[in-house]
Amino acid sequence: MTCSPGGSEVVTPLSPQVAGQRVIDLLPAWLRRHLVVLLGELGGPLYLAGGVVRDLLRGVEPADMDLTVREGARAWAARLAGLSGGAYVELGRGEDAARVVSGPVTVDFSAFREGATDILDDLTRRDLTINAMALRIDPLLRGSGSDCAAGIDLLDPTGGREDLAAGRIRAAGGDAFTADPLRLLRVFRFAACLGFTIETGTLTLVRQQRALIIAPAPERISHELDLILASSQAYRACAEMAETGLLGEILPELQAGAGMVQPASHHLDVLGHSLDTLRHMEELIVSPAARFPGHGERLAAYLATGRNRVRLKWAALLHDLGKPVTRAVNAERDDRITFHNHDLAGADLFRAVARRLRWGNDDIEQVARLIGAHMRPFHLANVARASTLTLRAAIRLVRAAGDSLPGLLLLAMADALAGQGPERVAGMEEELADLYDHLERVRAEHVAPVQAGPPLLTGRDLIERLQLVPGPLFKKILAAVEEARMEGAVEDADGALQLARSLAAAQGCGPGGSDK
Repeated sequence: MTCSPGGSEVVTPLSPQVAGQRVIDLLPAWLRRHLVVLLGELGGPLYLAGGVVRDLLRGVEPADMDLTVREGARAWAARLAGLSGGAYVELGRGEDAARVVSGPVTVDFSAFREGATDILDDLTRRDLTINAMALRIDPLLRGSGSDCAAGIDLLDPTGGREDLAAGRIRAAGGDAFTADPLRLLRVFRFAACLGFTIETGTLTLVRQQRALIIAPAPERISHELDLILASSQAYRACAEMAETGLLGEILPELQAGAGMVQPASHHLDVLGHSLDTLRHMEELIVSPAARFPGHGERLAAYLATGRNRVRLKWAALLHDLGKPVTRAVNAERDDRITFHNHDLAGADLFRAVARRLRWGNDDIEQVARLIGAHMRPFHLANVARASTLTLRAAIRLVRAAGDSLPGLLLLAMADALAGQGPERVAGMEEELADLYDHLERVRAEHVAPVQAGPPLLTGRDLIERLQLVPGPLFKKILAAVEEARMEGAVEDADGALQLARSLAAAQGCGPGGSDK
């Protein structure tokens, strides 16, 4: 897999009729002006390299500008920031690389990689062949307008253009991952984001070197994983990572479910089920109304908000994280397999995993909320099937889920679709759809009107009118009063005060007292 810079694929000409103008059009006018100044001050050569060339050949607008110089990349960036008034940010630890952000444009400068003697040598030291191409642009910037019609040679020592045309992800060399183990994840990230297939030899190399992934900083690992989950092919990428063993190196808690047999309602082991839940979640995100008729607009709005899509995918992948630690076999009931409270255990375990990966607190709590509650829709569906679902039970789930109610039902639906064992409940998907319809009505008719208006009772009322001492009981009392109001059991302030008094008395609290 190691390619020599002197190979036959070193230089591939772009169309001589359009290449120069395509490059010029790619660079904003202000950037072209400033780069000409920098070339006069710092000299050349100057290359467009990496992702910007890849995107140029694909005919898509690059997300940013990647520029490579022989040395002094930070000096180039600092000078450009000064000329443009942009922000200067150093990249990497001890690397000669920096970023300039000027308005909507991001320009990254990097020097030749350590040990590289020229641009071709530098390119062979990069991660993937499709990211190991460059265009020398300093002659174009220094030339006349007529020079734009001339072709620019594509520097391609590893065959990236051929791989790009074939939709193939291939490591630029056999030592690509030892140079930077994070590249192990970048293989799957680029495959997922571009919809490309991973070359067999590269998958083999990942499998052999997967243990290296413990080396990068957790924040870098988390970022790559998040990009994978945010793509439209997260399932495929995660399944391939699991097959190579890379996913297990990063998430041993998830890998613990491999080979773990489940009850007959499931047809896959815990790990396989988790991956399949992610697959179904991706399908639901594309067309939520297919499973929840009449709620397409509501679900689409939820999915379009913030990071809800990627959080749902994380929840789908990790929703059964608690099963390996709660699994039990009941010998008195024909060796029945159980996972009691795996949802709650999974939420706690997820929090530990997310903190290890340096997640932000909001993401942690939002995903943990989904994982910790993912069995509740099934519990309510079981109740509705056997008897009548009470208004109180529906209100409590709506309140507990909050703004995540659509996501919780999407997660439950994906979970149900991924469990196709012989003893699964027939019609579970329809039951979940009916449940969501019911819960949305309860939310609109009972919960939302109360939450939108002023409360009937406040903490100050508990102090001044009931002479209670502030404490944890206050939150419980106020929540119970609000719930009773949603049920229609309390209609005014006097009724709310009466209920609060009885709740306090039940806890042994009277005037001047508080809960212990």
